[in-house]
Amino acid sequence: MPETPDIALSVSLFVIFIIVLLGPFLVRKIEHNLEAFLFSMGLVAVTLDTILLEVSSNAPGEILPNWNFGLVEKAILDPLEITIAVLVAGLVFHYGRSRLKDLTDWILDRVQLKVFVFLVVVILGLVSSVITAIIAALLLVEIVSTLKLNRKTQVNLVIIACFAIGLGAALTPVGEPLSTIVIKTKLQEDFWYLFYQIGRYIIPGIIGLGIASMFFVGKKQKAEVVTPEEESETLKDVGIRAFKVYVFVMALVFLGIGFIPIAEWYIKSLVPQMLYWVNSVSAVLDNATLASAEITKDMVTLQINSALMGLLIAGGMLIPGNIPNIIAANKLRITSKEWAKLGVPLGALILVVYFVILFAVKI
Repeated sequence: MPETPDIALSVSLFVIFIIVLLGPFLVRKIEHNLEAFLFSMGLVAVTLDTILLEVSSNAPGEILPNWNFGLVEKAILDPLEITIAVLVAGLVFHYGRSRLKDLTDWILDRVQLKVFVFLVVVILGLVSSVITAIIAALLLVEIVSTLKLNRKTQVNLVIIACFAIGLGAALTPVGEPLSTIVIKTKLQEDFWYLFYQIGRYIIPGIIGLGIASMFFVGKKQKAEVVTPEEESETLKDVGIRAFKVYVFVMALVFLGIGFIPIAEWYIKSLVPQMLYWVNSVSAVLDNATLASAEITKDMVTLQINSALMGLLIAGGMLIPGNIPNIIAANKLRITSKEWAKLGVPLGALILVVYFVILFAVKI
């Protein structure tokens, strides 16, 4: 890849970024076909890289931001693990939904709804680093579905919980692709590296999100009538959901690879404060790919922490930003506008709080 930025490619990719960011909010047809839209934008981004970027002479098989066998292989294989997990968990929940509902009802007979919601957000946020963000998100949507909350409350609760899951999953390389790439590939550190590095920021954040979730549910709020469509999810529905997740993740792979030139040319060299805010682009791009492009062993601790926290927090702001968001939104049919209504201001608030902690308080 050329060290000097290609202006034509840079402008083109920034235009694609704006389209990806605003398209779902401005065009209803895009909103209803989000997977296909993101997939097409990813193809366009990689194609522009191929046409406008000078092809470097890297070793065969290395993933470059242009069309080659390695990129296609990555796009096909990377979503498989997530898709299989969604499919298997979907089947388990399909046949075990009544038992989960009975368990939830049993707990709610003994615990206030607000306390239960707090425990769900905090526990799923913390254990996501062990059971993976995918399984945590699937558990979340099944539990929330059994509560039969009104639509607004359900959406808000899911968004807050997905922020917690997205943060917590980064504590170990088991939790999500970002932590796996950072620990094993980029920094080559031990299993608990990120736990010790950013755990002091993430764990209080998860608890704070759990407390915040309590303000979005009332004392007796599980009264909304369930539609037949919600009650009668078929095996076909389970399969279609898994396929949509596969296409969605493949689209994010293409988008992430397509935007590597921007990360290489404009993001990697930023000072920690700027890097923190610029990484809010992970609201619409794959944070694992951005981490792969940005994080290096040469970075100081503050750079690593600011880059990671910016990526993790912003990932909760919009649906494409993180795997838990994608799974929950797909299962519960949450639209981009519904998600952004709370996700953007909540994410902005969390970003400001952690900016103060990192750069003013300097904890």
